[in-house]
This record gives sequence, C-alpha cells and structure tokens, in this order.
Amino acid sequence: MAAEDRLRTYRGKRDFERTREPSGRAARDGGGAPRFVVQIHDARRMHFDFRLQVDDVLNSWSVPKGPSGDPGDKRLAVPTEDHPLEYEDFEGVIPKGEYGGGTVIVWDRGTYEPLSHDRRGRPVDFAESLERGHATFRLHGSKLHGEYALTRFRSGADGEEAWLLVRKGPARAEGHGSPDPRRARSVRTGRTLAQVASDAGRQ
Repeated sequence: MAAEDRLRTYRGKRDFERTREPSGRAARDGGGAPRFVVQIHDARRMHFDFRLQVDDVLNSWSVPKGPSGDPGDKRLAVPTEDHPLEYEDFEGVIPKGEYGGGTVIVWDRGTYEPLSHDRRGRPVDFAESLERGHATFRLHGSKLHGEYALTRFRSGADGEEAWLLVRKGPARAEGHGSPDPRRARSVRTGRTLAQVASDAGRQ
C-alpha cells in the first residue's frame, strides 16, 4: 500500500493549519537502515509513542509505561495510525483541541535491524512478521540498544489490537525500567517536556 494511502487516517485526524506536525510526503525514503523513534507525549494521558519505519511510513504504538531495558517488564503497546517518516523529528506542542493535544519530545531515535525469522530460522519480511503478530528487532539508538520483540496478544472483532513490547536477552546494567517522563530529556534538543512547552509559549 502506498504511503499516501497509509497516511489517510493520520491526515484525517489533523488540521495542519493549526498543528505543526508534518503532513507527510508520498516519496519513498532514500534507503539505508530502517529508523525508529520513541517520543514522550504529554497528552490527556502521559505516554510514550514507539515508532518503527516500515517501508514509507512509521508504524506506531502507544506504550503507556514506555520501553524497558528489563526483560521481565512486559509493556502494553496499543497500535495507533501510521505516521509519516518526518515525524521522527517532530518536537513541540500540539494545540489544545487538536487530536493528541499536548507536548511532545524526541526521547530516543536511531536505526534498527529486523530479526524476524520462521521456525526453520529463515528470515521473514519485517512487514509480514508484523502482520502475523510477532516481530523481533535490534535497536541501535542513543538510549535504547539490544533486541526487542513486539507480540500481538489480542485482536478483537472490533479491530482493536493489543501488543506487548519486551526486551529480549540479558538486562542492561545501566538502567532498568523506563525513565521518569517529566525528567527525561530530548535526544534531539536536550529539553524536557516543561522546557518545550515553555519555549512554545514564548513564540
């Protein structure tokens, strides 16, 4: 499916004359390793947005507690609409009254390696592995490193899905669990949520 079609839901929820979120482009990305981004979103409820580049868009999940470096933590991840690739750089304040109104920072970003394979150990296309409901990948971010898995555990008749995001392998020694979102700093600008909101208020 073309990115233009995959972004229809994303665009339909937003008024780009009011929000500074990117509207997205139809052109295919120029190659290289696929990207990932984790944003902290102080909306109606604080949460982390976990996004993986799959072809021309960012597949997205809302992760209330955020990704964890502890394999014992099973983080709920609820799929949201696909986002444009440019969303990797988005940081700012979505106006009140708009979809997702609130402050956003780029907590981490980088590239990832698809690791999905079948029972015989043969590589499986990453998009296909997501469709099947289980995908593994290795993150190379500024903060997140190592192998993770996304596994669908609920697929309701109404189309609502629920997944688990889990760190695989040994825990990272430098920190378990997720950061305090209000103290966390952007990997892009070094700002906290409060600083981004304050800067936007002065503009």
